[in-house]
Amino acid sequence: MYKKILIANRGEIAVRIIRAAKELGIKTVAVYSDADKNSLHVNLADQAFNIGKPLPSESYLVGKKIISVAKKAKCDGIHPGYGFLSENADFAENCIKNKIDFIGPSAEAIRLMGDKITSREIAKTAKVPLVPGTDGEVNDNEALGLAKKIGYPLMIKASAGGGGKGMRLVHEESEFENSLKMAKSEAKNAFNNDAVFIERFIQEPRHIEIQILGDKKGNVVHLFERECSIQRRHQKVVEEAPSPGVSEKTRKKMGEIAVKLAKKVSYSGAGTVEFIMDQKENFYFLEMNTRVQVEHPITEMITGIDIVKEMIKVSYGHELSFKQKDIERKGHAIECRVCAEDPDNNFLPTPGTIFYVKSPQGPGVRDDSSLFNGYKVTTFYDPMLSKLIVWSEDRDSAIKRMSRALSEYIVLGVKTNLGFLVRLMDDKDFISGKLDTGFIEKHKKLLKIPKENSNIATIASAIMLHAGIGVKNLERDPKFTPWKYIARRASVSRNSMF
Repeated sequence: MYKKILIANRGEIAVRIIRAAKELGIKTVAVYSDADKNSLHVNLADQAFNIGKPLPSESYLVGKKIISVAKKAKCDGIHPGYGFLSENADFAENCIKNKIDFIGPSAEAIRLMGDKITSREIAKTAKVPLVPGTDGEVNDNEALGLAKKIGYPLMIKASAGGGGKGMRLVHEESEFENSLKMAKSEAKNAFNNDAVFIERFIQEPRHIEIQILGDKKGNVVHLFERECSIQRRHQKVVEEAPSPGVSEKTRKKMGEIAVKLAKKVSYSGAGTVEFIMDQKENFYFLEMNTRVQVEHPITEMITGIDIVKEMIKVSYGHELSFKQKDIERKGHAIECRVCAEDPDNNFLPTPGTIFYVKSPQGPGVRDDSSLFNGYKVTTFYDPMLSKLIVWSEDRDSAIKRMSRALSEYIVLGVKTNLGFLVRLMDDKDFISGKLDTGFIEKHKKLLKIPKENSNIATIASAIMLHAGIGVKNLERDPKFTPWKYIARRASVSRNSMF
């Protein structure tokens, strides 16, 4: 097994990997920017090295710096987490050239599946269902004619895209040319690659993904599906496993197809094959993410498999520790991404300093977080603060458990999406499982905090500070919360702000 690995990431995923490595008896090395010098992942690792200024382009995205640190610390592996360099084939290749294992798929697999046009071509040869669209990059001269053949509404997508960048929904022909220019420009700025392709837009689609794991001996398994339809700006907010909209027949077929596709590129490590599915359970290949996903914990909760540990072991050369027939699904899990953002203002980030945080506890509750009192939320990185995960015997009880856990989560100092998440768990359409990727757009009422209660969090914090009640008082009495204090003073409860 590895003796020491470097985690080329930050925040909760760096913390998650460090803890998994320690449980495997592996020493860990953290890297950090100037903005992260006091971060939790820095304090948990056995060693930590500064790699530059806060901007990712001057720190977490500079592969040469990270490899240099790994060599200096005598690491034999680098785990990239997700984001940053996790799907950078050149970085994976350079790790190997420097005799350091890249804990993930091969550079070749990343290149093949990381490009949406190439991955679509591979999926076609593997007879994976595809959304009707172009087979490759489209040029300006032929684009309009191809769009007419495909039909409207359609999606223009960046070949090297992700996170909704370089993506445009076009409802009719009059919008096409301007949308094409915007998509290509955004793709060029985000990925230095303006190649785009066109697909028919599936009405009211669900976003379903299959978790796969492979080893270097050719074994690949799937760990069932996740429902990821609750999104804003094409980015996920809530995920659950299993999906309330997938039948056993479709689940089995999706899993088999995902495994077949992964084997086609000799995939090893953790990965995700993503599909869009219409309301009749017809599903189509969307893309493959060649890394561990943000939402991997819900799959861990329903299968009992530690995906991060398994990644590390298969990267070292171990065979998968289970076969497909050994994997069982139990219960239901939900994950909510707790973010420093304002749902009432198009989910814009809300930077600042968190002066007090208290995570919910109780049976079946897991909080993957790197938060602490005094944590600074900056504009340099993603606004996600933590991932709150719950497990229960069935979906109904899991929703109730998540609602309870969210109501106990306290974050003071910055505005968060906690209120929105609480309202979402209480929404009748969400409870009934009527989900699609346009859910939030259709349920804008969930974004609005009642005006009379919109400033309760600020009022509570101000009264506490004025009264001299600070973090030390909160830590000394774990049963005391600012909501109880303000309730005694103003006859309101914390839940009323939701």
